[in-house]
Amino acid sequence: MPAEYTQGDQFRGARIHLCDLSGLEIRDCDVTGLKIVDCYGGNVSLGGGFERVVVNDVDVTAYVEAELDRLHPNRVLAREATSAAEYRAAWDAIEKQWEETLDRARRLPEAKLHEQVDGEWSFVETQRHLLMASDAWIGNAVLEEDAPYHSLGLPGGGKSAEASAKLLGLTLDAIPTLDEVLAPRLARMATMRRVVDELTEAELDRVCGRKPADHYPDKDYVVRRCLSVVLKEEAEHHRYAVRDLTVLEADTRTE
Repeated sequence: MPAEYTQGDQFRGARIHLCDLSGLEIRDCDVTGLKIVDCYGGNVSLGGGFERVVVNDVDVTAYVEAELDRLHPNRVLAREATSAAEYRAAWDAIEKQWEETLDRARRLPEAKLHEQVDGEWSFVETQRHLLMASDAWIGNAVLEEDAPYHSLGLPGGGKSAEASAKLLGLTLDAIPTLDEVLAPRLARMATMRRVVDELTEAELDRVCGRKPADHYPDKDYVVRRCLSVVLKEEAEHHRYAVRDLTVLEADTRTE
């Protein structure tokens, strides 16, 4: 069993020299200023939100972002929406892509939808996380619902999942079927549909009466920011989901 280091700063500013780091996984960490020099190996993979990435003295940041936008154009719609009409257009595109992807996922055996590819969330877990995102940013912040959080919601990996679960009434160890998750998930998508259909320019700049959840910083959250977070979550996690579906489909064909 490999060693695991969680929620610490013992590596901050460290220098690792002449060590075997093959198979090292760094997840949900602040890597600002990370420098890898004169190292070697194969199959090096980076994933996350990086302000600037330089490989062998070449800044590849713009290239990577442009390629992601080319392959997943809904990222652009989600990122650049500013008017009510643009938010509606972005949600139209996201609804359509999820409808197609859910049809694709249903062609796989249910067990495959619970498999994790390279340690990432399974397809079902991804739907649970997007359920949580809708509950926090729309049900709680924008709509101020009395009971916005569904128990099947799954918090992001960057927060203490156990603390969030206790606070929000989530059941982290649940193993629901895809259809059991989709019942509340599709209901939340319908709510988002209603919100963007009724959206006005004035509503976009309204300050929400609540934070998305108690652990978020105390500051103003305007409707446009809440909607943008949901759009970006949907677009990015769809990208991850289709990436992993391709692997699961290939596995199914070879079994």
